[in-house]
Amino acid sequence: MSRKALIAANWKMNGAKALIDSVSDALAKIQVDAELLICPPATLLPLFPESAKVALGAQDISSEVSGAYTGQLSAALIKEAGASYVLVGHSERRQYQFESDELVAAKVTTAIAAGLTPVLCIGESLAERQQEKTQQVIAKQLAAVYASHPELLLKSVIAYEPIWAIGTGESATPEQAQQTHAFIRNTLASYDRNAAQQVRILYGGSVNAENCAALFAQPDIDGALVGGASLKPEEFAQICLSIKAGAKE
Repeated sequence: MSRKALIAANWKMNGAKALIDSVSDALAKIQVDAELLICPPATLLPLFPESAKVALGAQDISSEVSGAYTGQLSAALIKEAGASYVLVGHSERRQYQFESDELVAAKVTTAIAAGLTPVLCIGESLAERQQEKTQQVIAKQLAAVYASHPELLLKSVIAYEPIWAIGTGESATPEQAQQTHAFIRNTLASYDRNAAQQVRILYGGSVNAENCAALFAQPDIDGALVGGASLKPEEFAQICLSIKAGAKE
């Protein structure tokens, strides 16, 4: 079963209608053999034109279906606003909002039940990498979601984001990224071997127009979750063009 590349943009707490227009114009000029996804602030989701060549995603959802949870947005509300994907467990949510593995697992389940595709974000800190705990950390994050519910795998996307590379300008080398991606796929195979070969695993962490092609060439890297560079329309378009035609097996 082949895996079609996915290039996702995480705008974080940035963006406006002008950026939507600029990115839409830049992407309209190119032909890409990949799925394109933009995750803007939730308030911008309804402002994307139907003609935009992108899928839309939210940056977070509540683990609750509905109720008295001031300030939270349910999966149903996000879907109604136009999203088909949602980021879950991004390192900034884990760090600043103290999201636990258990809460992240609940959000994955809630997203899938509502018909959204979760992009599960996983990754290690610099200290954990230096202590050679990368695989231990990632295995724990994956197990929290899929060990008891492997049936969720086929409806998910995984994004490996080494925390030490997010927004720092430092990126894992293609070889380092591939090694970790291969470990992720092998770990997923321990839950469901068939699903593991179909799940798309993205790399995130200071992806830019200079390093993306070498990353995309790796056999287990199926695309990218792009942060700062996705706010620059021409550079984001260049990253999208760096995906070579054809799907990976």
